[in-house]
Amino acid sequence: MKIIPMFLKEMDQESITTRKMLASVPTDKFDWRPHPKSMTVRELATHIAELPLWITMVLNTTELDFAANPYTQEKLDSNTELLEYFERSLATGKASLENASEDDLLPEWTLRNGDAIYDVSPKSEVVRMTFCQIVHHRAQLGVFLRLLNIPIPGSYGPSADEMHMYEGSVAAEA
Repeated sequence: MKIIPMFLKEMDQESITTRKMLASVPTDKFDWRPHPKSMTVRELATHIAELPLWITMVLNTTELDFAANPYTQEKLDSNTELLEYFERSLATGKASLENASEDDLLPEWTLRNGDAIYDVSPKSEVVRMTFCQIVHHRAQLGVFLRLLNIPIPGSYGPSADEMHMYEGSVAAEA
């Protein structure tokens, strides 16, 4: 079984939920953070929006060394900019996968900070980890939004905020 078609399918499926979650982020809450050690809503949402670009980076490099390439983030100032950035990132990551061969996923890729090596894995596993990071940070954003009393869209079914839409249909079937 080929892995790239599975990855592309997953990207398409997960992008629907990611898009809904990012669309829920209000611009007026961009600078809010639940704790001093937490990212701001803007930083977290931007990170989620940029993660599909990691696919391109992984396929075209052998490593990411934070000591040599300090992390910087796009400065987004509106929800519209956030969603546009996500769509560009998604299109770039998807195109990189579409143009890759299965053999391109085999070499090892390293995540490091100077001499501190965080991970060495085949590129296929790093692409998979990227998908997991999107889901992880999307859930984290869901907690941020819940704390701000902002309705959360469902991921793999309705959220608690959406359940009222389904309660009547279940009762009607009974």
